[in-house]
Amino acid sequence: MERQKVCIIGGGLTGLMTAITLSKLNLQIDLVTGDIDQNIKSNRSTAISQENYNFLKKLKISNFAKKDFWPCSKMKLYTERKTNKFDEIFQIKNDKNPEQKILYMMNNSKIKKKLMSNIKKEKLITIKSQKRVLGIVSSGILKSLKFNSVDNCKYNLIIICAGADSKLTKKIFQNMIFKRSYGEVAITTTIEHVALKNETVRQIFLPNEIFALLPISNTRTSIVWSVKKTLIKKLKTKKSFFFKSKISNYAKNFLDKIKLISEIDHNNLNLLIRSKYHADRVLLFGDALHIVHPLAGQGFNMVLRDLMTLQKLLKNKINLGLDIGSSDILLEFSNEVKPRNFAYSIGIDFLKNSFSVSNKSFEAFRNLIISSLNKSDFAKDLLYNIANKGFRF
Repeated sequence: MERQKVCIIGGGLTGLMTAITLSKLNLQIDLVTGDIDQNIKSNRSTAISQENYNFLKKLKISNFAKKDFWPCSKMKLYTERKTNKFDEIFQIKNDKNPEQKILYMMNNSKIKKKLMSNIKKEKLITIKSQKRVLGIVSSGILKSLKFNSVDNCKYNLIIICAGADSKLTKKIFQNMIFKRSYGEVAITTTIEHVALKNETVRQIFLPNEIFALLPISNTRTSIVWSVKKTLIKKLKTKKSFFFKSKISNYAKNFLDKIKLISEIDHNNLNLLIRSKYHADRVLLFGDALHIVHPLAGQGFNMVLRDLMTLQKLLKNKINLGLDIGSSDILLEFSNEVKPRNFAYSIGIDFLKNSFSVSNKSFEAFRNLIISSLNKSDFAKDLLYNIANKGFRF
């Protein structure tokens, strides 16, 4: 039987991971991407859950090493007691099974390089370097891409991993989307510090700010700091000095001899929920479907859960000899993952908003609830399982 063919548009982390995963199903994959080197450049780090870490291991990507995924066994939440001093209000760790980590941290740039190295060696994946896809056109019952002219390749399924802001996404799916700005910017960088057993993720909830310290080695920690845009606008000059000073002041509560070793990046923070996941033989994937606030570290975890579901679904359909791009199969995928993604996105949004209320009475009530949860092993197990595996319904 002739292999079915899939086109994946987008060479970011989602596109690369999708190409590798679906190639394991004996599908012929075309990966359409722009500047490969530009896609790889990033100082960002990403958190993945134990369940998703296990999924990546099962893919058997040969040059993925354990050191590429830094294990974190604890998570602690803090609120501000007084200026730059913090009270711990919640801690979660998995004492029952030490092998089950709270999360793993991976460096985006390093993982992308390894994924691309594997893709170049994979016989079932062909890289098509194109700056821009102008459209998707019908070729009989299948689909082709249009660059400057129509490509002669025909695909059973086209997966767009180019993000919600890509012109191709907007052209095909138009306004079938809910999007809201948080009015915040995520500031990311990496710091170096004195060596320690660096295995605790820390999140500090401040008035109109969330500051996260995410270990990536015994001597390095990734920083994700969300702040209001209004604060940045007020800083007409010396922004870099202000950011470096604040990062050092917050981090020195937990780390010694801090030094910033990467550039400071800025990304706007939004909530995005897609109402339609697919069109005729075209499936949206990744950030084009859902974007959440980084406070829970769940953005890419949601993508990997979608990918696990897609892999399992397509494997079953291939074994039955079915066309993987049929509307029935894409609808089945959408019906399975969309309710979970919606519930997860709204849950994270609710959590974010609960820490944004500037009201002393509400803050006291919120902290009382968190302190009560901190005393309940059942509540902690439940929260860990949701963060690890997502919702199962």
